[in-house]
Amino acid sequence: MSVILRWLLDLLARLLRTLDWPLLAALAALMAIGLAVLYSAGGQSTSLVIAQGARFGVGLAAMWALSRMPPSQLRNWSPLVFGVSLVPLVLVLFLGSGRSGAHWLNLGVFYFQPAELLKLSLPMMVAWYLNRSALPPRLPSVLVGCGIIAAPTALILLQPDFGTAMLVATSGAFALYLAGLSWWWFVAAAGSIAAIAPVAWLWLLRPYQKDRILTFLDPESDPLGAGWNIIQSKIAIGGGGLTGKGWGEGTQAHLNYIPEHTTDFIFAVLSEEFGWAGVALTLALYLFVIGRCLWIAAEARDGYSRLIAGALGLAFCVYVIVNGGMIAGLLPVVGVPMPLLSFGGTSAVSLLAGLGVVMAVRAHRPVHMH
Repeated sequence: MSVILRWLLDLLARLLRTLDWPLLAALAALMAIGLAVLYSAGGQSTSLVIAQGARFGVGLAAMWALSRMPPSQLRNWSPLVFGVSLVPLVLVLFLGSGRSGAHWLNLGVFYFQPAELLKLSLPMMVAWYLNRSALPPRLPSVLVGCGIIAAPTALILLQPDFGTAMLVATSGAFALYLAGLSWWWFVAAAGSIAAIAPVAWLWLLRPYQKDRILTFLDPESDPLGAGWNIIQSKIAIGGGGLTGKGWGEGTQAHLNYIPEHTTDFIFAVLSEEFGWAGVALTLALYLFVIGRCLWIAAEARDGYSRLIAGALGLAFCVYVIVNGGMIAGLLPVVGVPMPLLSFGGTSAVSLLAGLGVVMAVRAHRPVHMH
């Protein structure tokens, strides 16, 4: 019996050896907090929690599978993964559904958001391309890299989904930055965006997008309309105080004052029910995940591994900042979920898969003997 037990334990250790346990522990804590807040925000709905838990299960399976793949294999597959991920991005423009555009594909069993895949496949592709040339990249390489980023970003903007398009573009831009691209490129890009902003306002932005920007600048201008989300979210955050009203005791979500309280605005529910203490704990976990990704990137022994782990870690940081800023009224509402807290399958699975790639970088790092 002891021989069988020893064999089983040895098998389990071999199967799980590629997982980064400190990173996995922080992610497990975030998922547990997410499910607890979702249970409360969803009106004590166990079906909602079970559905999200199943999505976490799929994401963890993807994380485990990707963590077992050597980065050299991931690098070789990057162009194929990128090409395949563009196909549903085109299909959604013709077959997709959504309240304010074509963002989702109905696969019968679940709704699939193709843009989420690019948060992983785009930095993989940019890292693959940049790794093939000398770093820091020269002008031709930078232009090709920008072209790789521009293609999926343009397709997502056509849906239209401005928030996700910017996050996807950012994930690719981080790979360029980590490759040693000068700050002046990013300053020039910011200047170009500022220069075309008036044109975008007049000709490109849709009415609901203009409303979001105007509401961000002055939520009180339409307190019962466009400004409602931000005002109610701020009330929920302020109402939480230091330790919160208690799990399941938040009034803003339970009385349906906060719209999208299980998705985009779930962090406001957490703030109200668990207060600053809960917010600080959650942000500390996010900070640990980001720091761990950047540490793994710094320890990587090859260019591709360093670029992909660093880009995914920094992109994760931007997701947290954008959603946190949005619910606090510091940024316009752009419909970006809070990682592992907001209800949603494609986002959770793609995020956990990306962190599986980061774990692969750590697990397969060659050890040099001295």
